[in-house]
Amino acid sequence: MTDELGGLARPEVSVEDAARVVRERWGVEGDVVELGSNQDRNFRIGAGHVLKVANAVTDLTELEAQNASMDVLDGAGLRAPQPVESVDGRTVEPVEIGGVTLHARLLTYVEGTPLMDVESFGDAEARMLGETAGRIVAALAGFEHEGTTRTTQWDLRAAPDVVRALLHHVPESLRARVANASLDSVARVAAVSPALPRQVIHGDVTDDNLVLDEQGSVGVIDLGDLMVSWRVAELAVALTGVLANGCDDPLTSLETVRAYAEQVPLEHAEVVALWPLVVLRCAVLVTSAAELTAIDEGNDYAAERTSREWRAFRLATSIDPDEMAVLVAATVAGVRPRPFSLGRMLPEGVRPRVVDLSVLSPSLDAGRWLEPDAEQAVLAAQGAPVSTRWAEHRLTQARPLAARGSAKTLALGVDVVVPEGTLLHVPFEGERVRIDGGFELRGDALTLVVRGDVEDGDGLGLASGHLRVQLHRTEAPRAPFLVSPRAHALWRALSPDPSALLGVDVAAPQPDPDDVLARRDAAYAPVQEHYYAAPPQVERGWRELMVDTQAQVYVDVVNNVATTGHAHPHLVEAATRQWSLLNTNSRFHYAAVAELSERLAALAPDGLDSVFLVNSGSEAVDLAIRLAQTATGRPRMLAAREAYHGWTLASDAVSTSLGDNPRALESRPDWVELIDAPNSVRGTHRGADAAAGYLADLDVQLDALGEEGRAQLAGVVIEPIFGNGGGVLLPDGYLAGVFERVRALGGVCISDEVQVSYGRLGEHFWGFEQQGAVPDVITVAKAMGNGQPLGAVITTREIAEAFAAEGSFFSSSGGSPVSSRIGLAVLDVLESERLQENAREVGGHFRERLLALADLHPAIGAVHGMGLYLGVELVSDRETFAPATQLAADVCDLLLEEGAIVQPTGDHKNVLKIKPPLVITRESVDYVVDALDRVLSMLG
Repeated sequence: MTDELGGLARPEVSVEDAARVVRERWGVEGDVVELGSNQDRNFRIGAGHVLKVANAVTDLTELEAQNASMDVLDGAGLRAPQPVESVDGRTVEPVEIGGVTLHARLLTYVEGTPLMDVESFGDAEARMLGETAGRIVAALAGFEHEGTTRTTQWDLRAAPDVVRALLHHVPESLRARVANASLDSVARVAAVSPALPRQVIHGDVTDDNLVLDEQGSVGVIDLGDLMVSWRVAELAVALTGVLANGCDDPLTSLETVRAYAEQVPLEHAEVVALWPLVVLRCAVLVTSAAELTAIDEGNDYAAERTSREWRAFRLATSIDPDEMAVLVAATVAGVRPRPFSLGRMLPEGVRPRVVDLSVLSPSLDAGRWLEPDAEQAVLAAQGAPVSTRWAEHRLTQARPLAARGSAKTLALGVDVVVPEGTLLHVPFEGERVRIDGGFELRGDALTLVVRGDVEDGDGLGLASGHLRVQLHRTEAPRAPFLVSPRAHALWRALSPDPSALLGVDVAAPQPDPDDVLARRDAAYAPVQEHYYAAPPQVERGWRELMVDTQAQVYVDVVNNVATTGHAHPHLVEAATRQWSLLNTNSRFHYAAVAELSERLAALAPDGLDSVFLVNSGSEAVDLAIRLAQTATGRPRMLAAREAYHGWTLASDAVSTSLGDNPRALESRPDWVELIDAPNSVRGTHRGADAAAGYLADLDVQLDALGEEGRAQLAGVVIEPIFGNGGGVLLPDGYLAGVFERVRALGGVCISDEVQVSYGRLGEHFWGFEQQGAVPDVITVAKAMGNGQPLGAVITTREIAEAFAAEGSFFSSSGGSPVSSRIGLAVLDVLESERLQENAREVGGHFRERLLALADLHPAIGAVHGMGLYLGVELVSDRETFAPATQLAADVCDLLLEEGAIVQPTGDHKNVLKIKPPLVITRESVDYVVDALDRVLSMLG
């Protein structure tokens, strides 16, 4: 029998070879199309047949066993291929191809579309997989054949040896994750393996081996993995197919379990072993795929499946196996929510106050949720009697720098603090049993578990201080006190609401991000886009962290608005204090607007001493353009392609980023003169000397305008670093050269610093300083207010006074007392916490790590930027620099699952923009880079 634990290169069989074999041995002709296979060769012959040429190591008895099993499946009402006899009356033919004798079979073709190609794979398809796997197991229960006793890498009993033998092929960034998950799963399976039933199984009932015809009938194909193994392995393999197929929620697999169990009841040992076997199957798939791509480089079939298999592995390992065992058992038991009749446990005079430990809790502001004793502090601040809430996603249990969904934040019970000597009443009939640390009340329908200081006495006893209270369904498996947030409806059914016990409603409101998103799309114009197709509902931030309503934490890598980090106490205090005093428009006389203007002017180059305060970057650029046009009395502006400057009429007119507006280049007004994007990485001129080429092109363009055209030039507006391009630095000397030419023609030079200023570059406070150039006008926003609508235009007294000739100017909220105080607070924090230095040091570390990553992943074509304004450009080919747009989208989606928020930018949406709050730590940077390494490895 075959004894192979590693992968096998496919035999060398051409389409011509296949046509010859079926013609000579079976007398069949037709168009020949190769089908995919890991280690054999498969060809479709015409409309009705499939030629299967087995690997040279495959034993004849194995093929005979497969043929025999087809009859069994057909007899059980399952559409399966049937062997076709050759002209010599055999169903397995020895054929010589390229000097090697191989075994060939001709099978009938099973019509239908593979389940993996169904447009929307969901619950119905998951159930179909489970039902079919169960029917196959039931059909093969009594089947025996010597060809099924084999040792193969696909037998999950051999999974530990397979993973150990092939692990070195796995990318280093993922190797430890695969090894650790496998070791844990092996130990879990070993504990119950003697009790696991064994029989012949198909071994590969997955979404690509089930086909669906137009009538909805399921067909089963590819019995190449037929073997004796653990019976439950059939279900484990089917579940892996569900995970690989694109379902974002791995708990869709519970539908597969339910449908399987209706055909073949699961024994206790099988319930315990099931999810560890799913993890082991995934580990075998990813290690085998890594080996196959190494030994059979032309195997496109294996290469294309790699990302699917890594997806399955990621989802399988994202769920705690202990939790999954409970959920599987509950699914098999048919647990559904139902009401229960409960009496009070606490006496009438003891009515607890209810405290909030959710993401919105004011008791957990200023990072207090990260303190190890946060829960105890909140309870102690209220004093007895007090209770936490049931089914609440506790912020106190959140885990920074962890994968999404991994933190066990959902509390299925409550913590209650009662006065000393509180008598606990019996809320329902049952047996009181002492347990370690407390007692249980075991009833027919429910079991009450109370842990804490409870002395035996009347009723359930006399309680003092802190109690932990949880209800369980007596007929169902016990749920932990804290679980991860997936499957929250099933968890709540397993551990019902204890409100009646306490005499007060302790049920927490349930977050519903999908409903909120639907309401947003209904009332908030959808053109105002949101990140991600199914975004987490983020309701709290702290420093470089963001927290969703399920208390899952993400590193914010994209938010250059939050310069000083989220919820900075100094900003919170400044805004709160000023709101309590006064907020009005800037025509009133108050100190804050003068103080902020002085601070900004002091930060600008000499001569730029006049400040306008506005609401946003768009307004700042719009105003800057008006300043240039008014000061010169001319209309025309130069602007670079691929740039974004804002959404107002004027700022949009000079914006040409195709990522924001695909029609940008064809819809510019005639007063905008576009110049080439000075991109030294993928632009017209590349390399260290690109500036000379771009400036020469600009000279030609200005000459072409003619004397009359040049006389209409008001100025130039340009980003000192390509922000929307992903932090691409301008060629050295380019900006100074542009400013020199514009000034020679009497124009005004505007540096749009909205995205890159305020110390973000590390070495420089302003972006234009990196270029050794000085503008006439600076526009700034975003960083100024840390999220408050606030922007500024800083210019010369002469330009400001020329604008005054057109009338007065003010901005209601831009220069308001609250906005000004927040602007001052941002500058205070920048200075006191040395955030520009942090941008230099941590940003430098970030860049070095990304460059090191580029040595491992050919998809990284370039690392742009400096400080904490960086971009990772993803390409499909480093030679042609072809943008890898879909890869960038996939990377961002997977990084979200890893606990990092990153978004694509650039005209091709292929650059990962990296512009986190300036408070980000090296620890967070390392977590993000490691996650990016893993994600790129998974996506191949």
